[in-house]
Amino acid sequence: MSREILEAMQALAHEKGIDFERLMVALEDALLSAYKKQPGAAKYARVEIDRATADFRVIELIIPEQLEAHLIVETIDEGTTIDPETGEMREPEEPEIDPAKFEQYRDQIEERDVTPDDFGRIAAQTAKQVILQRIREAERDMMFEEYRDRVGELITGIVQQSDSRYTLVQLRERVEALLPKSEQVDGERYDHSQRIKAVIKEVSPQAKGPSIIVSRRDTELIKKLFELEVPEIADGLVEIANVAREPGYRSKIAVISHADGVDPVGACVGPRGSRVRMVVSELRGEKIDIIPYNDEPARFVAKALSPARVREVLVDDAAKQATVIVPDDQLSLAIGREGQNARLAARLTGWRVDIKSESEFAAEEAEHGYEEEELQGRCAAIMSNGRRCPNASLPGSRYCGLEAHQALAVAGESDAQAAAS
Repeated sequence: MSREILEAMQALAHEKGIDFERLMVALEDALLSAYKKQPGAAKYARVEIDRATADFRVIELIIPEQLEAHLIVETIDEGTTIDPETGEMREPEEPEIDPAKFEQYRDQIEERDVTPDDFGRIAAQTAKQVILQRIREAERDMMFEEYRDRVGELITGIVQQSDSRYTLVQLRERVEALLPKSEQVDGERYDHSQRIKAVIKEVSPQAKGPSIIVSRRDTELIKKLFELEVPEIADGLVEIANVAREPGYRSKIAVISHADGVDPVGACVGPRGSRVRMVVSELRGEKIDIIPYNDEPARFVAKALSPARVREVLVDDAAKQATVIVPDDQLSLAIGREGQNARLAARLTGWRVDIKSESEFAAEEAEHGYEEEELQGRCAAIMSNGRRCPNASLPGSRYCGLEAHQALAVAGESDAQAAAS
């Protein structure tokens, strides 16, 4: 084999990031396979390629009959399987001894050079095939390594084709991803050459290259889109604590600020709504409610039911259930179309939410009554039904986190100051 082929293999190994030794071992295996196809080839042999000069030799292994019989029996024992149809033990038809076993008995095996005179042409042709094959395999491996750590990452691709099963999206040259029907948003169309954004859902190795599955339904898509549009999220000043989504219809996100003076809702909305408008546009009109996250459950649940106005929230910490009382004219808005607003609020907060109108709650309270709560550590506000608010008071305050009840706290302080003066 010429020195030029060896230099070409070294250059390609460097350019494609393939291990040179791995390429040489593959070439030796391919040359051995080509040699065994020739008439009169030795039964047991190996091919050695000099890494410095590119010279190669075919070495015949002369194995004593007793050793050969022992290795064949050992191979049969290892290769025996159970026939799934009959349940009987099944031996391999033509047991092939693993070349690695020859190394264990090298001192008992004689060797001789049996390199054919005209083997150079075969070697050159085989080398070319092995190089191309290994390059393709290495590119597939590198592609898998590149994308397997990018699950959850936002990507932009161009639609190549679409049918009833999936949409094919080109990420870059020779790299394509699948957008299955199960990860598509109902009602969205994906036209040829259209540019779309999605998140990588799954990456798995396949014979023809890595299989990359992307999604337009995943809640991670909303997080990544806001991270793209809102610098405060990208910098870690604002965090999206949770997302509840019904793809194509409505989403609610809970945001929290980690920096003083930074309004998390205002940062996500942007000047004149420009930032949230860009996200809504990418999601093709999906409505997005941005809710400030709050550790106090009553206040968080009340905000999560936006845009409905909430009068009272009764929380049961043990059952993690919240009973929400809203004005009669706000009941349908709080529940939402087909219960969508209530469902999203429950997913966002992690609490079971039971919504009642004021008149409905008053009727139930008059009929059944509610057990008196322990007053210590509870909110001091009196509700519209004349009973004490059962929510826990905030640290350092006599009232819970509801805005209406916090307003009572401010009013109480003002009255106290006026009386003192």
